[in-house]
Amino acid sequence: MRFSQFSFRLSEHRRELFAVIVTNAIPLVGVGVLGWHISALVVLYWIELAVLFLFAILRALFAGRRSELDTAGLIIGILSNRRASLSIPRTDIVIRLSSIPVVLIAIPVLTAVWFAVGMVTIGVVGADRLGDATYELIVLASFGMVLKETAQLVGGYLSQGAYTEHSAQTAIRGPFVRGGLLFVGGLVIVMMAALGSNSIATDTPISELDPTLVGTPVLIGIVLIKFGFDLAGVFREQLTEFDESTAMTFGWAYEPPTVESVNTTLTGEVTCIRPDWRGRLVGGGMNLSRHGGVLKLTASIWLVALLFATGQLWTVVAVIAAVGVILPLLLVSVDYWLRFGAVEYRTDGTAIVAYDRLFDHALWRIEPWDETDLTVERDRLDDSLDTYTIVMTLLDDSTVRLPHVADPEPLLGVFDRRADGVQV
Repeated sequence: MRFSQFSFRLSEHRRELFAVIVTNAIPLVGVGVLGWHISALVVLYWIELAVLFLFAILRALFAGRRSELDTAGLIIGILSNRRASLSIPRTDIVIRLSSIPVVLIAIPVLTAVWFAVGMVTIGVVGADRLGDATYELIVLASFGMVLKETAQLVGGYLSQGAYTEHSAQTAIRGPFVRGGLLFVGGLVIVMMAALGSNSIATDTPISELDPTLVGTPVLIGIVLIKFGFDLAGVFREQLTEFDESTAMTFGWAYEPPTVESVNTTLTGEVTCIRPDWRGRLVGGGMNLSRHGGVLKLTASIWLVALLFATGQLWTVVAVIAAVGVILPLLLVSVDYWLRFGAVEYRTDGTAIVAYDRLFDHALWRIEPWDETDLTVERDRLDDSLDTYTIVMTLLDDSTVRLPHVADPEPLLGVFDRRADGVQV
């Protein structure tokens, strides 16, 4: 980037940059010149982090793009491929199914990060010495933060359509990184302050450190981290361009996946084929070996049962052992039914369209030239049900399975070559 271009863009953001510098300098000036209470400011920054986390969760919930999840993941992987959503009445805003697991995971994680940040910030600055009047000001300032974030959520994020550029993951990423940096930075600052002072014993707990020694460094560290994130917000476009122009990826140019529509047009006579109902009913249990994570869960539960067996608590052992069998089977059965239970395959001889009747939308469309490998398999369940499982490898090396189909010929007829494996 040329210097003239940099100077031009710097002048573009002059007002924003000035506001960021002044806003972040006020706490330091207040402490150094006006005698503001360091503990009160640190507590206020900690509460601000909680507000940021709360509204990050709300932004994630209303994010307009789907989250990138492991498609092979148990149950969660299904939601990543389903474009179904819950509509907010009288608005164009929806809650996407793929956002829900991200939010459910983020809530305890962000809560843990918030408490961890509190341990290395307000836990060492003597916040317990604040008076009632100071607490009243903190509550008032916190209320103002909530109003500000509410206005930005409703006015900017939802009303102006900014949510359409975010997934649940991108909505949470920024506040999560900030919280992580505050924890690591606070921990490093406290340790350095403790090691650099001869008046503090090496075995002194963090909660018993002298607030006058560590309060100012902690506050400066918090302000610098916040200043860095505010600067990143001002120069986000430039950071995105830099990210796109370098071989290293820092995440600024990341674009969440969009929701792509599936062409469901079939011009000829349409044949609808569904997996055998018996296969849909028990297919999950027969595919237990495909889910290594579930097998690890079973082993973990049985290990707990073994520990109770050493104490001869046989009733508890029996209950835990039963859970170790029932819970994995239940999980894989639910996963299997959500993947295949309500899916039907529509074909007119020129293409196959998979349609999910439960979520009422098309999942994918496969043309004859989309596959690189076509195989017909029969497992023990197929043998007992007299059905077939069609396995297709696509151009992107992904695999699509059409399990327990009683009459596979209309589906195989779409392709120009004979399938490998079992002959129909």
